[in-house]
Amino acid sequence: MNAIVEQLKSTAAATKATDLRAAFAADPQRFQHFSVSLDDLLMDYSKTAVNDEILKLLVKLAEEGGVETKREEMFSGKAINFTEDRAVLHTALRNRSNTPVLVDGKDVMPDVNAVLTAMGKFADGVRSGALKGATGKKITDVINIGIGGSDLGPVMATLALAPFHDGPRAHFVSNIDGAHIADVLKLVEPETTLFIVASKTFTTVETMTNAQTARKFIASALGEAAVQHHFAAVSTALDKVAAFGIESERVFGFWDWVGGRYSIWSAIGLPLMIAVGPENFGKFLDGAHAVDNHFRKAPITENLPMLLGLIGFYHRNVLGYPTRAILPYDQRLSRFPAYLQQLDMESNGKGVTIDGTPVEGNSGPVVWGEPGTNGQHAFYQLIHQGTSIIPAEFMIAANGFEPELRHQHQLLMSNVLAQSEALMKGRTFAEAKKQLTDKGMDDKKADFIAPHRVFTGNRPSITFVYDKLTPYALGRLIALYEHRVFVEGVLFRINSFDQWGVELGKELATGLLPVVEGKESAAGHDSSTQGLVAALAKLAK
Repeated sequence: MNAIVEQLKSTAAATKATDLRAAFAADPQRFQHFSVSLDDLLMDYSKTAVNDEILKLLVKLAEEGGVETKREEMFSGKAINFTEDRAVLHTALRNRSNTPVLVDGKDVMPDVNAVLTAMGKFADGVRSGALKGATGKKITDVINIGIGGSDLGPVMATLALAPFHDGPRAHFVSNIDGAHIADVLKLVEPETTLFIVASKTFTTVETMTNAQTARKFIASALGEAAVQHHFAAVSTALDKVAAFGIESERVFGFWDWVGGRYSIWSAIGLPLMIAVGPENFGKFLDGAHAVDNHFRKAPITENLPMLLGLIGFYHRNVLGYPTRAILPYDQRLSRFPAYLQQLDMESNGKGVTIDGTPVEGNSGPVVWGEPGTNGQHAFYQLIHQGTSIIPAEFMIAANGFEPELRHQHQLLMSNVLAQSEALMKGRTFAEAKKQLTDKGMDDKKADFIAPHRVFTGNRPSITFVYDKLTPYALGRLIALYEHRVFVEGVLFRINSFDQWGVELGKELATGLLPVVEGKESAAGHDSSTQGLVAALAKLAK
């Protein structure tokens, strides 16, 4: 594989692959040659530094890197998360074909379907008013309490599918900062609020601290007996859930072969199901399942997740680009960059290979972004004219949900098209100078000002176009990026499905709590930590 990476580097240099202006000038059919579709979902990668030679080498990289073999190992239930000895089967959660999926010789699909059915029954009960609060009033607000994968997915998807909301209002609390839950509780009434506590172990500090605050909110207003009517849980720790006061029929489980950042398809998606209904949640699963089938069956050169992952690896380890920007031109996808940030960086932010040796080259990039057009008025300056090349990934629907605002959607579309074109074409010194002199500026001043208005261009971007942001389309988009992360992880030769990097800070925080509380001395800590503890103690009221 290293030989192919070196060949990619030399080929990119020899063929001037990064000269996108020249590539488009030389090939009027470049868009047709370097774009692929899955139904209405179009992926245009013609504005990346890929040419025929590079594409052939990337296909060879996938083949020699064992991506297809690893893909089948994942779908078949092999324990590819070897550091935790677990299968990786979020795909089973949206296996709409019901084809058996075996883990340790047992078909998991009956359990998957049983939980999905129980979720649907509960969601329908809340939505219809059949399941009421302790005083007999209908539930009008649902507050999900979780963090990480138990929060980012439901938050992102619930916001994205706002046009499909016909259930109770959805709220989310994640941060240990008490301000978060305090602000949300101001929006609701105890009698009409349902809390969903999402924690597999029911021990996550942030989640359980907020859950206890929520419990006091209900108990102090309605009495202890009311707790059972105002709480549900997504957890496997039935004993701890029962001790909290939540009845077993209001507990929805999931499995250790579902990683947190891949859990939106599981019972973690319960707040989304309550908001949009079981039928729309099913369509959400359908969209992801369609991508799963495409990922398994389509040839590499026609396979959207494969190509996205190969290009991502190429950008990171051949061309050396350190970050990627996720830029959805859809306000309702405003949390999608943060969602992908966790999905990508928690999965592929590793420094050790599957052999236990240091990663050669680079592993995952920094992932960040904001929705357009907001980002254009914030950080696009750096993307266009900064000294670092930042690959951009745009998303745009052809249609919105507000026909009376069609002109605004047309403005949105014109902006995303302009940004991808500007990144590719740029503006030369001659073009910048002519623009100035055409406006009456004298030649000498134009020579001085023009360099500041030059855009180097040749900055890569990928654009996704689709019909409309429906539940099906969102499921498809998420699954596409999940499999992209998988492909890159295989090529980085890392385990994309553990997250040991989150543990050390948690362990140290546990030890520092009694220090912050003033019960223990900070003497055993470094001088910086001691100084910060002292500064906080001095200011604390």
